Amino acid sequence: MKKNFAFVLMAAAMMLACNNQSPKMDAQPAEAGETSGQGLRIAYIEVDSVMTQFEFAKEKSQELEKKSNNARNTLTQKGNQLQAAANNFQQKLQNNGFTSREQAENAQQALQRDQNNLAALQARLENELASEQQKFLQAFQDSLQNFLESYNKDKKYDMIVNKGAILLADDKYDITQDVINGLNKRYKKGAAPKKEVKAEEKK
Repeated sequence: MKKNFAFVLMAAAMMLACNNQSPKMDAQPAEAGETSGQGLRIAYIEVDSVMTQFEFAKEKSQELEKKSNNARNTLTQKGNQLQAAANNFQQKLQNNGFTSREQAENAQQALQRDQNNLAALQARLENELASEQQKFLQAFQDSLQNFLESYNKDKKYDMIVNKGAILLADDKYDITQDVINGLNKRYKKGAAPKKEVKAEEKK
């Protein structure tokens, strides 16, 4: 049940990379805020930095981590109880503690049911957590996409890409901090993007 939240960051970066087209490596992009001879204006963001500094993402990551820890503790507790019951059964079996063969078989069947129930619980908790993670990633992507669409109405970049989708880029094209500040300002005001709100309502 232990979840590596670095995977969440990587998954978010991959999702954004799939939705953004990398600039051609032989092209000479313009400096952020300027126009190149070909009229192409490019900027990039580091999605993993946005994920770790965007308040919405930080809160949801902490919430997911808490749920993961709670699930792991629940499974550990029930697993210990099952192991104690199995040890007790084995001890009684060795010491002829059962009054009949039927009683021993019933106890063994009860242990098997408990084991099956624990396995089912583990699968359910893992699926629930995976679903919550997917909803979080989708809400994050929708929020970022919605913000960038609004942000770019004034900036008028021809392309805003995820740095993870390109091999090399000059820092002068980096608008990551500007995007983080804008996202947090919008989030603190409670003006969540419409797509993000819809994603939250589906939970």
